[in-house]
Amino acid sequence: MDTSQSTRLRQALHIIAAEIASHLDVPLSLKLWDGTYLPLGIAAVHEPANKLAIIIADPGAIPALLRRPGLDRIIRLYARGVIDFEGGTLIDIGNLLTDKSTRKRLKAISKRKLLKTLLPLVTLPGVDVSASRRFKTDATGGNRKTPDKRETIGFHYDVSNAFYELFLDEAMVYTCAYFTDWSHELAKAQFDKLDMSCRKLRLKPGERLLDIGCGWGALICHAAKHYGVHAHGVTLSQEQYDYAVRRIASEGLGDLVSVELIDYQDVKGKFDKISSIGMYEHIGIAALPDYMSKVRSLLKPEGLFLNHGITRRAKRKATRFADRPEQRALVRYIFPGGELDDIGHTLQELERAGFEVHDVEGWREHYALTTKMWCERLTAKRDEAVAIVGEETYRIWVAYLAGCSLAFTRGSARIYQTLSGHNAKGASSAPPSRADLYQ
Repeated sequence: MDTSQSTRLRQALHIIAAEIASHLDVPLSLKLWDGTYLPLGIAAVHEPANKLAIIIADPGAIPALLRRPGLDRIIRLYARGVIDFEGGTLIDIGNLLTDKSTRKRLKAISKRKLLKTLLPLVTLPGVDVSASRRFKTDATGGNRKTPDKRETIGFHYDVSNAFYELFLDEAMVYTCAYFTDWSHELAKAQFDKLDMSCRKLRLKPGERLLDIGCGWGALICHAAKHYGVHAHGVTLSQEQYDYAVRRIASEGLGDLVSVELIDYQDVKGKFDKISSIGMYEHIGIAALPDYMSKVRSLLKPEGLFLNHGITRRAKRKATRFADRPEQRALVRYIFPGGELDDIGHTLQELERAGFEVHDVEGWREHYALTTKMWCERLTAKRDEAVAIVGEETYRIWVAYLAGCSLAFTRGSARIYQTLSGHNAKGASSAPPSRADLYQ
């Protein structure tokens, strides 16, 4: 882009920023490629350089976005560093822009004026938005094409154990923490989550526990050490499997804990208790009946099954969440093959498979805080993360964790722990109340 084109673009952005700032009262600015700050709210007028700012590092970002506006283009521009931020985190920006009063004021902005100013810029040279990381080109979502399980799991979990160690707790728990007090540190909340999961399953010494999607082995090791069970974990991630094997040996749990690099559908035997913590999102809606049926076949008649998974809010009309822009982005950049269910449908599938649902508990706010902590911890280790996985992957993960925290805060994403057992006509294997969980 030559000097005259850059000047033309700068002038247009001045007009747009002024229009936005006349309606908003937020401490947010737009920082241009030449270091100029344009306030986007009254609160940023007096000291724009000391406020939260969205950075446009290359003028070509604007025409590139105008030619194909949408979430995917924004993600690619951010991943390449062409769009950035300063003075806070992506969560801070998200909270500002999704605030109810801010959203209401944004609607008052003249769309005609913005369009009239922006349209002439569409033909200006744009930046290259191709991504260098092995992003998925098929972003349709769900299990429509039945993607290879090992490939999709490996895409997310085999990034690098060292990378995950940067932002997870010491036990390497990559699922929602459980905060008995909102002021607790991450490690304490993750220990409490592992323990709550074990208590819900009413684990007893000598029982056999199967953990589907066992991750780096945190739950199976915790259950063996604190509840005396024989715990077996299964995963499709080579990195997680290798880590779990070393962990079991280092903690001297070889007599009680085992792990397999295997699809859960290939597991044999019977188990007293079964847990699936944070794996449900990988199944896909079409495959849920097979999933439920397989789990039931592995569970002893008096056993308990704890299913822990992220869900979406049910809609009044039946629509595929996989068709939404955020889900397509999630499939392309983070979780290929994944799909979110709603809790009502999850309960239906459990009952259709022959389970009796004993308890359902929502942990939405717990995951909002967990992902916020992960985002902050990863951001604080930026240089180390970039050295391990590269700038682009680091940026994608920060954006993903920030987006998750915002989604759980807003309620567009939810998460539930569901306890169930085999259908029974008489007494069930569940106690009469939850009292034992909170003693």
